[in-house]
Amino acid sequence: MKHTLQLFSGVIIALTSCVITSPVYGAELTSQTIRGLVIDAELGTPLPGANVMMVDPAMPKGAVTDKNGEFRIEDVPVGRVSIRVSFIGYEERHFSNQMLSSGKELYIEAQLVQKIDQIDEVVVKAHGRKDKAINDMALISARSFSIEETERFAGSLGDPARMVSNYAGVMTQNDSRNDIIIRGNSPMGLLWKMDGIEVPNPNHFGASGTTGGPVSILNNNLLTNSDFYTGAFPASYGNALAGAFDLRMRPGNTNKHEYVGQVGFNGFELGAEGPFVKGYRASYLVNYRYSTLDVIKKLGFDFGTGAAVPEYQDLTYKIEVPTKKAGTFSFIGMGGISYIFFQHDTVSNSYNSGSIDTKFGSGLGLTALTHTYIFSEKSRLKTSVSGQYSNSYTSLDSAITDVGNQPLLKPYLRNNLMSNTFAAHIDFKTRLNTRNTFGIGTSSHLTRVTFTDSATFDSPDGHFLPRIDINEDVMLIKSFVEWKHKLNNSLSLYAGLYSQYFDLNNQTSLEPRLSALWQASNKQSVSFGFGVHSQLQPFVTYFAQSFDSSLHRYILTNAQVKFSKSNHYVLGYDYLIAPNLRVKAEAYYQNLYNIPVSRKEPDFSMLNAGDFFYIPLYDSLQNKGTGRNLGIDLTFERFLSNGYYGLLTASVFDSKYKGYNGKQHSTGYDGGYVVNALAGYEWKLKSNNFLTFDIKMVISGGKRYTPIDVDKSKEAGDVRYNWDRAYGNQHPYFRADVRFGYKINGSRANQEWAVDLQNVTNYENVFMEWYNFETNQTELITQTPFYPMFLYRINF
Repeated sequence: MKHTLQLFSGVIIALTSCVITSPVYGAELTSQTIRGLVIDAELGTPLPGANVMMVDPAMPKGAVTDKNGEFRIEDVPVGRVSIRVSFIGYEERHFSNQMLSSGKELYIEAQLVQKIDQIDEVVVKAHGRKDKAINDMALISARSFSIEETERFAGSLGDPARMVSNYAGVMTQNDSRNDIIIRGNSPMGLLWKMDGIEVPNPNHFGASGTTGGPVSILNNNLLTNSDFYTGAFPASYGNALAGAFDLRMRPGNTNKHEYVGQVGFNGFELGAEGPFVKGYRASYLVNYRYSTLDVIKKLGFDFGTGAAVPEYQDLTYKIEVPTKKAGTFSFIGMGGISYIFFQHDTVSNSYNSGSIDTKFGSGLGLTALTHTYIFSEKSRLKTSVSGQYSNSYTSLDSAITDVGNQPLLKPYLRNNLMSNTFAAHIDFKTRLNTRNTFGIGTSSHLTRVTFTDSATFDSPDGHFLPRIDINEDVMLIKSFVEWKHKLNNSLSLYAGLYSQYFDLNNQTSLEPRLSALWQASNKQSVSFGFGVHSQLQPFVTYFAQSFDSSLHRYILTNAQVKFSKSNHYVLGYDYLIAPNLRVKAEAYYQNLYNIPVSRKEPDFSMLNAGDFFYIPLYDSLQNKGTGRNLGIDLTFERFLSNGYYGLLTASVFDSKYKGYNGKQHSTGYDGGYVVNALAGYEWKLKSNNFLTFDIKMVISGGKRYTPIDVDKSKEAGDVRYNWDRAYGNQHPYFRADVRFGYKINGSRANQEWAVDLQNVTNYENVFMEWYNFETNQTELITQTPFYPMFLYRINF
């Protein structure tokens, strides 16, 4: 704690010094440009002639969008700015308190909703919700978020996944990973998308079949406002049980070249953007990062990996080429590699047992070409082709001592899980009239899986036995149709149908989706949603094999495993107390069925897999498991205004499952409750500089785990669990994070200095239970202790 207080004091002194010694720019008013795009919310078609005005009596500036829906407002003083966007026949949209910095033009994409032409009708006009989903088909359990929030919230570290854990219905259980647990579901139930392209796992150290990891490959410097769904999502999203993350990458600046340099949690970073040719609308956007955790380790701070140091790097880019008649072509790419070596030690950590040598690595590559063609102001067609590469590999060796008490490594496990996917997608959307919008789409995903996995722990002679050895092509075909009908300007109805087909076992699923939104008054709305959802198992599950003694060969026993399924019901209420203050409540019930379970391990369920660096391998799985999640999510939010914001979310929920034996247990994600409290304040210093302070506290039921049976483990020489108390142990979780920041706006560049104090109270949260083979006793492993994370960024 003494070390914490010393660092805390040092941070205050350092930031104060920056304020005192930084240049004073008050003598010269620094200005910048606001640029952006105004489009139809349902179709994405440009709206030429829209009015964009500054909401500031002292700054009566504005612009009118050109034929491409684009606008520019130049010579705007830096700082917080607000604009109003309007267009005849559309609802007005406000963008409040956007940060305009001197080193980078501010990009705003305004999506306007068309009004219904009605005569002699009293129109209930809702105040523009700042968190309204970008996808206008989403009527419930969806919200948009700004990329600024991924940095503003303490503890988020610029990671969208860590940021959304502050929202109601979402929690994390592991400080060392960014897994998203939605309403008691496994993080495996999350769908990731980038610019409409599905991404398997956009994280470093991401294992095959999982959706999270310790460090995100996603780069928030390249993203724009995006959507996050927590259930009952529209039919355009599928193959997911829990939720969806629909991220969007912004286009590069088409008018000037801009650059960014950054050092922070995600690494040393360099980025550039700009036009290929001045005066032509084609642009590029590229960013490269390399890990910095080696530096943090040398400073003496522990981030939960013991003596091991994670190594990673990534590259992200986007090229956008508009044409006069052939539509717009967009090329995106994202790739990352990571590696870590845990050498056996006397102390376990959040990732590794003290008696195991572990080598783990992963790789991800994605490239895609998207073509958008606008037939008219009422119809558009989007097609895309993409290629993806995903790989993870693991090497485990048990550290034992020989008769001479010398260390000896015994081979334990080897695996290499690689997949290559080629996908094609087509999506057509049209507005039939002001009341009806129709969409249809289909996609095909062809994947070559090359999996090898072998272990010695089931071998009588200590030799490796193959658990998986496969090289196979599989195909998933997905389709959807959706329709939105506006009865009037207050009541909207949505109906959709999603289907998917998996050729490995000829499984098909048809899934209806329904939702409704009633704008009861200017400030109140009620919503309802229902959806049937299904999800493939991780590919590695289908190819687990066992030896058939009668056939004298290995056979696949999981190839016929069906989709996991769920029915999701949600009822919501939203009340806008004031333009910047609102309260929201959602109650939900989710029934899960067709869940793979194991006869050999009757308390096992796939509902509990997906939050670590591997997917449990069991053969002969059967779709006889069930589960259910129910709860209430509450949100009280004050949006940023007059320099400060606040967010209070609370969720009370119950998550249960039944395995092969029919016994009901809490799932591994049944935290029971979670409360998040966040607040922040921003001081404007002189004319151009800002000092920021943000704090976050979270209290929850904590991570559940199954206790170890010490006697059976000692007898077997391997870990054995007490499955009669499956996921029965739990310790309360508490964490507080604090962030200080200082932003300096110069005449040509802006700088930002920040420090994020993670777990500032150094509270020891229990992570899990390990079995110590040296002492034949169990040990409680705690999560990440206090550590600081520094950030420096310059835009020019």
